[in-house]
Parts: sequence; structure tokens; C-alpha cells
Amino acid sequence: MTLASAVVGALIATASAALLDRSRWRRERHDRLLATRQVLYSDYLACLSNARNAFRDLARNQDLDAVERERSARDSFAPCYGMRYQMSITAASGVATASESVFRRLRDVRDLAAAGTLAGDEAYSAGRAEYEAALTRLGDAMRRDLGADPVPV
Repeated sequence: MTLASAVVGALIATASAALLDRSRWRRERHDRLLATRQVLYSDYLACLSNARNAFRDLARNQDLDAVERERSARDSFAPCYGMRYQMSITAASGVATASESVFRRLRDVRDLAAAGTLAGDEAYSAGRAEYEAALTRLGDAMRRDLGADPVPV
């Protein structure tokens, strides 16, 4: 009887330790994933912001020739492609979908700036507004994924 009690006690202790280790592993894995996503999301937003600022400068500059304008717009947007692919494999599905929409809207703004559309033109203003609306949806999706409070309206 004593031997059986010792064996049962050892089995219970081993099973408890295994369950605790598994639980800790899952929690640490989840924490690492959230930390990775937080950095990725921040980097992606910074990349988009840098490109958007470059397009704003192009849309305000009437002195650039067409070739230089096109090259500058494409060069400013190029880093966004790598970030786009990182988002597609690391971000939560809702964030990945929203990030793709933002990417496409910003690409549209790039095309307008590259074509010489100026900041005061209706087409540029509409493209910028579509981008900003998509960016708001992306920010909301990112905050939900990271468990942050929603931005008050």
C-alpha cells in the first residue's frame, strides 16, 4: 500500500509539473508573439508614414521634372514592400487584411504624386482621404490584436 501511494503521488507530481510547464510555455510563446507583432506593427506604421511624408513633399513641389518625381516616388515607397510581406506572415489575419488595404491606398497616393498630381488637386485629396481612412482601420485592428484600449472618438 505504501509503495502504491508513493507511485500515485509521483505520477500526480509529474503530471502537475508537466501541465505547469506546458502552461508556462504557451504563455511565454504568446507573450513573445505579441512582442514581435508590436515591433512589426510599429515598424510598418513608421515605414508607411515615411513614404506618406515623401509623397506629401512631392505633391507640394512643382519644380521637379517628371522623371525625378517618378523616381523619388518609387524610391520612397520601395521599403514598404518588404514590410508588407512581413505583415502578411506575422500579423493577425484582421491586421493583415487591413494592412493590405492601407498598402494599396498608399500605393495609389504614390501613383498620384509620381504623376505630378499636386496636393490641392481633388484626386490627390480623395486618395489621401482613402489612405487615412484605411490607416485608421489598420490602427484599430492592431490595437485589438495587441489587447490595447480602443482610441476614444
